[in-house]
Amino acid sequence: MMKLLCGGTLILTLALSYYVYMPLPATVSEPWKLVLVGAAFRTATHLADVSHSLGLAHHIRVLSLLVASFERLVPAEFEDVQTEDTEFDGVQVRVYTPQHRDGTLRRAVVFIHGGGWALGAPKLGSYDVLCRKMAVKLNAVVVTVDYRMAPDVRFPVQYEECVQAARHFLQRDVLARYSVDPDRVAVCGDSAGGNLAAAVAQQVNFNLYFPY
Repeated sequence: MMKLLCGGTLILTLALSYYVYMPLPATVSEPWKLVLVGAAFRTATHLADVSHSLGLAHHIRVLSLLVASFERLVPAEFEDVQTEDTEFDGVQVRVYTPQHRDGTLRRAVVFIHGGGWALGAPKLGSYDVLCRKMAVKLNAVVVTVDYRMAPDVRFPVQYEECVQAARHFLQRDVLARYSVDPDRVAVCGDSAGGNLAAAVAQQVNFNLYFPY
């Protein structure tokens, strides 16, 4: 019985090690954190695929739920930032404003999250921490766009909502409300959000110089 238990434990340990293993460059700091995150995401993907195959739920919806649950575990930072959940031209956004004021107009950043236009929780966890850090480090008003995602909507809705939110924010009265310098507004994003940010910058620029 003991031999059987030891053998089973060894097999499970080897299987778990194989599942978790991820080849990484030697220069990566804290590799185990990256390995565990990778294993967690693979597990979430497998659970989503099984749910989809059984007809229980769309695999993207399951992944979104798991991602949001994971992000809720990330502790909040930089409490000296005021947040406001509102709408810009019907698009859900969150505005981060640093508490420190020196009487001058601030710079601003419109941030668009990644996730393949299907995943991401911009108001939770790592994205929330990132926007708070940007607001404090840059002394800037940061607007994160909570655009609707697949499978609820299809292209080009994600792009259109980012353009709508950016155009609304760039109105003179809106910038004045948040004490933002109109000449110091940037747009950025990560992964698929970077793609959207580039498209938004081109479209907004085009419409500013060539109105129709």
